[in-house]
Amino acid sequence: MLTIIPNKEEFVLEVHQRLSEVYGSQIKYFHDLDPLSELVSALLSHRTKNKDSALAFNNLRNIFGSWENVRDAATNEVQTAINPCTWPEQKAPRLQQILSLIAERCGTLSLDFLSEMDVAAARKWLEELPGVGPKTSAAVMSFSNLRAKALPVDSHHFRVAVRLGIIDAKIGEAKANRVLENLLPPGFTAQEMYDNHQVMMRHGQKTCFHFKPDCKNCVLLDLCPTGQSLVHQ
Repeated sequence: MLTIIPNKEEFVLEVHQRLSEVYGSQIKYFHDLDPLSELVSALLSHRTKNKDSALAFNNLRNIFGSWENVRDAATNEVQTAINPCTWPEQKAPRLQQILSLIAERCGTLSLDFLSEMDVAAARKWLEELPGVGPKTSAAVMSFSNLRAKALPVDSHHFRVAVRLGIIDAKIGEAKANRVLENLLPPGFTAQEMYDNHQVMMRHGQKTCFHFKPDCKNCVLLDLCPTGQSLVHQ
């Protein structure tokens, strides 16, 4: 039987609390990168498995030694270094373009100044860079050592939210970012917002699979119209 919680904010909080019981809270951050390095990592990760984007990122660091050297290198050398990720022929020139723009606008190749801005202004600044959307700006602010209050939404997170009926699939991952963030309690800390991303993502990875979700063993089954329809087929 489907449990109805008419208030969407209360519904989202109930989902968060249930998933936190399964996957934990106060989840350790998986990165401790400066914001510029986190931006590079996020750009490489687009449509790429984590292990492959991590290899591409480490290749850049080991081969070039600094982001200035990546910016100034021959594009084909950067492309070869990031070959483990998808579309290296597109990502290499885009990455160099972004690094050049940051240096041009800031006078130095660093994003540490974002710590002095409020989160909304910092994300707006980042999203003025080519190829940087809400998902990437949120990742930079949340995952980097800035540890700011922002909600990244990856494909797993998005899939779980759609199946629960929190958002419509037509909205797309980019716009879903701020919609889902605004449904979380205003008093959530940066850690709690990071936890929300993590538990939603992990649920998508471990239970709410793209194909054949394990609905019968899902802690959210009574809240999920998609799960109810699948188990009663």
